[in-house]
Amino acid sequence: MAIPDYQTLMLPVLEALGDGKERPVRELIERVANRVHISDADREELLPSGRGALYVSRTHWATTYLVKAGLAVRPRRAVVQLTEEGRKVLATSPERIENAFLERYPSFLEFRRRAEGGRPSPAPIVTTEEHETPEEALERSWRTLRDQLAADILEHLKACSPRRFEEIVVDLLVKMGYGGTYADAKASVVGKSGDEGIDGIIKEDKLGLDAVYVQAKRWGDRPVQRQDVQAFVGSLTGKRASKGVMITTSTFASGARTYGESMRVVLLDGRTLADLMIEHGVGVTRIQSYNLDRIDDDYYGEEFT
Repeated sequence: MAIPDYQTLMLPVLEALGDGKERPVRELIERVANRVHISDADREELLPSGRGALYVSRTHWATTYLVKAGLAVRPRRAVVQLTEEGRKVLATSPERIENAFLERYPSFLEFRRRAEGGRPSPAPIVTTEEHETPEEALERSWRTLRDQLAADILEHLKACSPRRFEEIVVDLLVKMGYGGTYADAKASVVGKSGDEGIDGIIKEDKLGLDAVYVQAKRWGDRPVQRQDVQAFVGSLTGKRASKGVMITTSTFASGARTYGESMRVVLLDGRTLADLMIEHGVGVTRIQSYNLDRIDDDYYGEEFT
């Protein structure tokens, strides 16, 4: 099943606290997962950035909103407990608890007002999509911007000359930690007439005894076929090479991927190439970065022995 949004999780969180006992956050997360039947696979699903589990994030936000409304409380570090008001709410057997329900509590309205920079607007603090947590909204915006940047990179790669494309590919591999630098001649662009299908060479040791051979081609919009990969493998055989990387601005047909994997040739399609360029800062300039922080409950607690 799909992971419920954070508002849908509010009632299960409150019900998981229904016995009034103090529950460690980790235990609460587990109890809610069992209550709404979250599968092991769904529990492992990550946020778009890959930094944290989606289910855990949504459960944390659902818990935070309940605490802000006064239906739950954090009596000590990393622990949550039902309040008397929360017990009263459960006694009414609500079908659902969501932001609109929590708006009846002044503490929740004040929380949202402060979260919105002091504006008195009653609008939810989540942006655009009501079912999203603020963290998910930020990550969705990040993904949209990244997808557009990747598309722009591919357009630029398709427009540059074949020689320049080969240089960019070798530059990326160097930035990824292969072949040292151009200055020490451990990475070079070979592509020219008579190159026998080899466009770049990355030497993995100072003597050049172990090398990665690179083919970097702009195939337009047509997928790279099995025979194209076979031709590259033939070039590697001619060089007595054991390592090869084939890179394209297009995609690879399924037959091409299957054959490449069987021959231990690494295949990088256009989107993967663009993502790697972004990750390693090749052909892009970072104009801003943001840190997303979350309260550290452990820091504010006290231990009594």
